[in-house]
Amino acid sequence: MSEVRAEMVANVWKVVAAEGDTVEEGDTLVILESMKMEIPVLAEDSGTLVSLKVAEGDVIQEGDLIAVIE
Repeated sequence: MSEVRAEMVANVWKVVAAEGDTVEEGDTLVILESMKMEIPVLAEDSGTLVSLKVAEGDVIQEGDLIAVIE
C-alpha cells in the first residue's frame, strides 16, 4: 500500500484519477494550484487507486493524505 501525501499547502485545482482506476508509477492523480503554479501530484507506485481523499476546490495542508494506492 502506498499513501500519497501533499508536499505543500495548495488548492486542489483538478482531480484527474478516480477511485478504482489502475495507475502506473508517474501517472498524474490530481493537479494542485499554489501561487499561480499548477503542480501535478504523481502516483509513486503502480496499482489500484483505492481511496481518493480530496475533491476539486479543497484546500490541503502539507502532509495531508491525498490518495491511497494498493
